[in-house]
Amino acid sequence: MHASTYTELTRDISRDLDDLRSHHADVMRGFNALSKAAMAPGALDEKTKELIAMAIGVANRCDGCLGFHARALVRLGATRGEFREMLGVAVYMGGGPSLMYAANAQAAYEEFMGAARSA
Repeated sequence: MHASTYTELTRDISRDLDDLRSHHADVMRGFNALSKAAMAPGALDEKTKELIAMAIGVANRCDGCLGFHARALVRLGATRGEFREMLGVAVYMGGGPSLMYAANAQAAYEEFMGAARSA
């Protein structure tokens, strides 16, 4: 992670995607449509889907995923207990590397939780 906080990281990624939005608008529209369809409430609610997305972000060691999904989980009211249980499953599925990223995911969640309390 190049940014010093997950807030900065998500802001920087969003800004850095501007070039893709301009030069690959169809790709970005397609990705956004996929995201919206995948995360829409159905048999699973949005929070459950975000917990799954965060677990995959941990298993794949994606810092940007940690930031964006931690922010969404705070917005959706995920509890620390729910978050910690998800991290256990992510570590189980991803082994040692996921354990290291679980610590980063916890830092991202706590950062956005602190910001939400301050707002």
